[in-house]
Amino acid sequence: MRRARFFIAGPPRFRHPYPQIPDPVPTPFYDAIIIGAGAAGLLCAAQAGQRGLKVLLIDHADKVAEKIRISGGGRCNFTNRDLDVRAPHKHFVGQNPQFCRSALSRFTPDDFIALIERHGIAYHEKHKGQLFADRSAEDIIQMLLAECADGGVTHWQPCAVQSVTAIPDEAGARYRLETGRGTVHAHSLVIATGGLSIPKIGATDFGYRVATQFGLPLVERRPGLVPLTFDGAGWEPYAQLAGLALPVEISTGSKKERMAFLEDLLFTHRGLSGPAVLQISSYWQPGTPLAINLAPSQNMAALLQDAKARSRKLIANELSGHVPSRLADAWSQQSADWQRPINEASDKALLRLAEQLSRWELIPTGTEGYKKAEVTLGGIDTKALAQQTMESRTQPGLYFIGEVVDITGWLGGYNFQWAWASAHACAEALAPC
Repeated sequence: MRRARFFIAGPPRFRHPYPQIPDPVPTPFYDAIIIGAGAAGLLCAAQAGQRGLKVLLIDHADKVAEKIRISGGGRCNFTNRDLDVRAPHKHFVGQNPQFCRSALSRFTPDDFIALIERHGIAYHEKHKGQLFADRSAEDIIQMLLAECADGGVTHWQPCAVQSVTAIPDEAGARYRLETGRGTVHAHSLVIATGGLSIPKIGATDFGYRVATQFGLPLVERRPGLVPLTFDGAGWEPYAQLAGLALPVEISTGSKKERMAFLEDLLFTHRGLSGPAVLQISSYWQPGTPLAINLAPSQNMAALLQDAKARSRKLIANELSGHVPSRLADAWSQQSADWQRPINEASDKALLRLAEQLSRWELIPTGTEGYKKAEVTLGGIDTKALAQQTMESRTQPGLYFIGEVVDITGWLGGYNFQWAWASAHACAEALAPC
């Protein structure tokens, strides 16, 4: 016999005749969106946030501030005490180096030093005003991230930006960005995406594409602070010197526009590198020669003549007392006149040797390119930007800071100081909706 089953009926269910549509989620709005979490972007975001602005910082790379991390041999040459803010043309390159004077005068090396001292970061000076973190570049990165946190900055990374659109200024929103994390609106947009140098750590042409989209002119880009290369066959006599470093004076340009540096030079298998070459590369023009004095502190002609009067050593042996022995051996092999005891050499041969060592002229065939370049020369034409604020003169609310602009500093902390100064100028100009 089956047991009876009892069901307790609940209240009848109400079914809406039409499916319910959830309320739309409002698009996030920010006073400022900063694209690029490098030196300039981090400082700008931190300072804008600490001024009370609602800030979003976006970067497509996996790691934050990788260029800071690898700079200065991992210790970040973060500024230079020798910077003369009254004469930026002394240490900066571009069509108009004077453009950076305003920003540099309002955020000086002393201002950044005060910031790192407030965070307890120890630092030291190497030479020529170059300042480095004692421990690690990571200290500088963590300081900037802490400053962003103090400013309540929202940080999306990694996050790609697919498009940037100017929209009618409704309720303060002037830009719409489509990103890997959705759509966002902003009153102001800051481009701090750097240049093309070192693509393996995430460098792209994003900033230049945004500038082109909004009609801002660009100055031709090329690698800066980069090793120089030479023709394979022509370089063969010097390839054996790879790894050799020595102090030199290196120069390029006509007599009227000559630029010279007294720094260390490094021979490589493909050409020349070292601080001397990196510095001169920002001034060198393709097809023009370099002049290198391999013994800048010595009068080689007089030294060789003196040795001839008192010595019977081979020329290479005498020469090795004044330049590295590997260089002396390689140079003496270039002429039969130099492969004999110095007392048997003619005065003419010794003078020719002295002249070649004191003014070695050679024409590079190219550079190691963006993969080895520390910076990018050229970029956003400064004529298109207001030097007080870094804002576009023709597109309201659009700013460009740091390396993406046509301002390039010397080796030795000048480019970081430009990043800090341009970021500060921009952050001071940003306004809430």
